[in-house]
Amino acid sequence: MALLHFLSDPAVFTALALAVGLAVGSFLNVVIHRLPKMMEREWQAQCAELRGEPAPPRERYDLATPRSSCPACGHRIGLLENVPILSYLWLRGRCSACGGRISARYPVVEAATGLLTAYCAWRFGLGWQGLSAMLFVWGMVALTFIDFDTQLLPDSITLPLLWAGLLINLRGTFTDLASAVIGATAGYLLLWSVYWAFKLLTGREGMGFGDFKLLAAIGAWLGWKMLPFVILASSVVGVVVGVALMILARRGRDVPIPFGPYLAGAALIALFWGAPIVEGYFGTLRT
Repeated sequence: MALLHFLSDPAVFTALALAVGLAVGSFLNVVIHRLPKMMEREWQAQCAELRGEPAPPRERYDLATPRSSCPACGHRIGLLENVPILSYLWLRGRCSACGGRISARYPVVEAATGLLTAYCAWRFGLGWQGLSAMLFVWGMVALTFIDFDTQLLPDSITLPLLWAGLLINLRGTFTDLASAVIGATAGYLLLWSVYWAFKLLTGREGMGFGDFKLLAAIGAWLGWKMLPFVILASSVVGVVVGVALMILARRGRDVPIPFGPYLAGAALIALFWGAPIVEGYFGTLRT
């Protein structure tokens, strides 16, 4: 009881959430880097099996093994070199063994995860809603950076996230269960319909199936009423970023741009501020 009373202080809980979020961000860096490679290995093994060939022998490779190491020289990352953000600053963004540059992506993911987790604690407080929001945020961060890197949205994240949203809303955490079920169904079918309409009109695929599952997961967490806002916000951001990339980075129109990060970003906006935005918009229409 004393511990719960101590954690119920908003400042204490927010500070603790920040520390936990930084640690989770460090783990998410591993997920972002390794999960696509694990998927590729699994696909290669399946292809070998279909061809009737033995799977190529390989060393164990998962989220726990092998230990993190410098990609340039193979130096094993020690405990003191793996402290979120602080180690990067202490090492000045370079490997302690070979002096090779460490990508700034690592502290960015850690900082983003830490700050978003802390905001969940401050916004929702200590309780089921706050802890659930943190889980949702962690899933969105991982999917955002994986999609940016590989244009993949792994089923091993999107599908558990979808079912978790339905289970969490059994208690009406973010929306009622009926809205969550309709949101999951409508989220999938909405982008599925867009996909097939685009393909029939152009003969090309405009998005991947992972986008359907991600929007279904968002609908399961936030309910069907938030889907129009998420679609609108993600589309606007996607257009702005896409045009900026074509102008500034001189990327051609044929270069695919992942849609998942914009869906994830819009979902976080909807999680934190969607209700007052939607209510304010419809209130303006009524007046």
